[in-house]
Amino acid sequence: MDAQVSTGTQAHWREIAVGRYAGATATLCLGVALFAFNSFLVSTALPSAIDELGGASLIAWSVSLYLIFAILGGTIAALLKARYGARAALIGAALLFTAGTLFAGLAPAMAVLLVGRALQGFGEGLIAAICYALIPEIFPSRLVPRVFGAEAMVWATAAFGGPAVAGIISETVSWRAAFLVNVPLSLIFIALVLKVVPHADRQQTAAALPLVQLSAIGAGMAAVMIADMAGAGSGAILLLVLAALLYAGAVYSDRRSPARLFPKDAFRLGQPIGLGLWIVFLMPMAHSAASVYLVYLIQHLWGYGATLAGALNAVMAVCWSLVAIAVASVASQRIRRRLIWLGPLFLVLGLVAIITALWKTDIVLLVGGQVLIGAGFGASWGYLSQGLMEASPVEERNRTSALLPTLQSAAYAIGAAVLGFVANANGAGSATTGPQLQQAMLTVFILAIAIALPGFFAALKLAPQLFREKEEPRECLA
Repeated sequence: MDAQVSTGTQAHWREIAVGRYAGATATLCLGVALFAFNSFLVSTALPSAIDELGGASLIAWSVSLYLIFAILGGTIAALLKARYGARAALIGAALLFTAGTLFAGLAPAMAVLLVGRALQGFGEGLIAAICYALIPEIFPSRLVPRVFGAEAMVWATAAFGGPAVAGIISETVSWRAAFLVNVPLSLIFIALVLKVVPHADRQQTAAALPLVQLSAIGAGMAAVMIADMAGAGSGAILLLVLAALLYAGAVYSDRRSPARLFPKDAFRLGQPIGLGLWIVFLMPMAHSAASVYLVYLIQHLWGYGATLAGALNAVMAVCWSLVAIAVASVASQRIRRRLIWLGPLFLVLGLVAIITALWKTDIVLLVGGQVLIGAGFGASWGYLSQGLMEASPVEERNRTSALLPTLQSAAYAIGAAVLGFVANANGAGSATTGPQLQQAMLTVFILAIAIALPGFFAALKLAPQLFREKEEPRECLA
């Protein structure tokens, strides 16, 4: 008989919505919402900020600085959680995010706005990573898939509602108001943290700050961002190679450092945690082809307006959310393991559908590809994350859990840079006709499939190793 992941009590949505875990769910979902809505609010309001403040040449850095500092914040989240406790770390991170929001929203010049974006990124990177790390501590295993389903709903809502809200606020009030709407949200988040997350004793022996690894990761992200803006020249190639060496050096030195950032088996192909982290990296990196170029393609190949192009692009997020909700009730270990490898497979098939759509200029196939990609992430992402959290030794769980959202953000940034280089090298930026653009983009999406395929094979190897033990009951921290 197929084994079940259950303690004999069926999981219900009401337990995380209105039951004893409602406060914890609201706290974690708002932590995700700060990141999700902020991304869409800023991308919509930023052009108006540039019109008022000037500094159009710095617009790329408003995104790059946010990502660099978000990844650095997420990287040290487990360390800060262990040293100061989740409550203090989350409140400190939220205050940093609020300060960054005030800097950006009240900025008299573009340089001040950039400082605000860096503070926002660092604070939100910490919040997202610590919220992930709290999931296996607060919720029993049977409810974890529903928590991931709730977070997927937040992302889908942000994908549709974020640009619309930001556009309305920017047009009727000002771009500053679109930035500052984050202030009351962050204050509500702090209030929830004070209510839900208990005090924790500090570690008696505080680990040293892993400066070597942090410096290598920060320098690597900076190299990636500069390469993304450098076009298709040899300089961009050298920067991407340098970034890869810096990342490899960070992982190598971390394994030998007394002050570690990563789980001990991070990126080792022979270990479940290592395999899982490669999947978490490769899937978003491959998907970055669609996340970066799909709206542009819909507008320039099919001639649709920005609103419809944005709506079609959001199909992926909606499908992710709907499928995540649909599979959240799965209790069968066998089906959970199957979903983990079906996700990367659907991603590959979705990318194939997009390539076929580009070749035939078929918008229906393009939408079908988006549906498949969203279904792939929705089916696998929650169970992959849960499986890695539960497969980690107790002393490693904070590092593993906090690394998941950080690694996802880094993968999207690296994928955008690498695939952007390939696109520019194939003439995407200078394409003046549909066939020229098609040719350039076909190369990009073929490379995306080449990136996604190892993730699928890693998932085939990993899936049988997860969900082998029954759940241990946990008590809510609230």
